[in-house]
Amino acid sequence: MQPTGTDNYIELAITLAPALFETCIAMLSEEGIVYFLEEDDRLLAYLPESEWNNEKELAMGKTLEKTFGSIPPYKTNVIADRNWNAEWEAHLQPIEISDRFLIVQKNKGIAPKPGQIVIEINPKMSFGTGYHATTRLMLRQMEELDLQDRKIMDIGTGTGVLAIAARKLGNRLPILAFDNNSWAAENAVENAKENQAGDIRIELIDAEEELVANLREGYNLILANINKNVIDRILPVIRNYAPHADVLLSGILVYDEPWLKKLLKRLGYASAKTIYEDEWLSSLVRAENSSKS
Repeated sequence: MQPTGTDNYIELAITLAPALFETCIAMLSEEGIVYFLEEDDRLLAYLPESEWNNEKELAMGKTLEKTFGSIPPYKTNVIADRNWNAEWEAHLQPIEISDRFLIVQKNKGIAPKPGQIVIEINPKMSFGTGYHATTRLMLRQMEELDLQDRKIMDIGTGTGVLAIAARKLGNRLPILAFDNNSWAAENAVENAKENQAGDIRIELIDAEEELVANLREGYNLILANINKNVIDRILPVIRNYAPHADVLLSGILVYDEPWLKKLLKRLGYASAKTIYEDEWLSSLVRAENSSKS
């Protein structure tokens, strides 16, 4: 599977105190920017060149000004696809998610703790390296679940790290992982094979357009590490077409927890467990009439 169209990205190099990085990441994520690197006193944010326009820049500026009182200095650069892997990989370090999980870059040869599960990721431009709190939260939630007999759907799979983790935690039923970004889908396939999880079904599809058809296949655990706006649109669909499935959510800011609670109540979901890191939360939700699993 090859990427289609232009793979150039816009790099926003924002000069900012490192203590403010997490807040800035949280705010820009609300604008649909999901790729970030931290470099000394600069936060590097990336989005496809096709998505960058005057309206996007104005919206980003308003968000930054609202958050910090003024717009931090920033520069824009075009990053060509042929340069991206080296740029990204140069910044990657092993990430210890917990005593259970260690994420390492491919071929780094890091020694794990006894019993620690190692996931090797070559991230390319995909989201899900373990550097972002939302990925860590999802993995920490997953390691406490019995996944053996779950038929799992991973929406917005990115690097495929969550689907791979499910396999390494003992799941042996079908897993469908998909993304609407061709580079991400290709990358997830590569990572799954590297982690002896090549039987995961990985597709290049749009969650919102093709969700119903896939939900009808009987998935009973939905992983959705995506953003608030997409969750707002697809969670009612999941409730309607997979009413007994548990849903593990992340990509939600702590400031949006009241919104999430109202949405869950309206749809007849209850939160079984919510955990937090920095500006983010992850919530395991299930239908109110469902028993604990």
